[in-house]
Amino acid sequence: MNEKKIFEKQENKIESQKGNIDLLEANLKKATDSVEVLSTMVSDLNYFTLQGNENAMSYFESLGFESDDIEKLVAEYIYEENLTSGDNPIIPFDGINGTMKINKIRFLNHRWIIADFTDGRYWGEMVIEYYITKKKQIELTSVVSLLYPST
Repeated sequence: MNEKKIFEKQENKIESQKGNIDLLEANLKKATDSVEVLSTMVSDLNYFTLQGNENAMSYFESLGFESDDIEKLVAEYIYEENLTSGDNPIIPFDGINGTMKINKIRFLNHRWIIADFTDGRYWGEMVIEYYITKKKQIELTSVVSLLYPST
């Protein structure tokens, strides 16, 4: 009789562990699916970036530059323009409620940047064309821009 109870107890433990294993396998599948979805999202987000564009990176490498270094150099230059007295000279709009400053930039490739700017009340976006000379001189041109209507 005692052996039967021990056997039944162990059978119950085994069944319980099988349930735990099934639950863990289901959780692992969900986690794996989530990782795949996030990986696809990251890939999509990196598609239009300098670091996600092999051709753009190769362009800079052919000139003897590292794309990471160029990104840092150009970003620093753009943000330093915020420190000038008055509006950032790259922005083609005059500030209405203050001075226009660039808040955020994103490198699209080896030639274009998208930028967000504001004067604290009015917001806009612009595409900046950039060029790096062999002496690492930076040339910037505002290609297109928009200013959102104030609400």
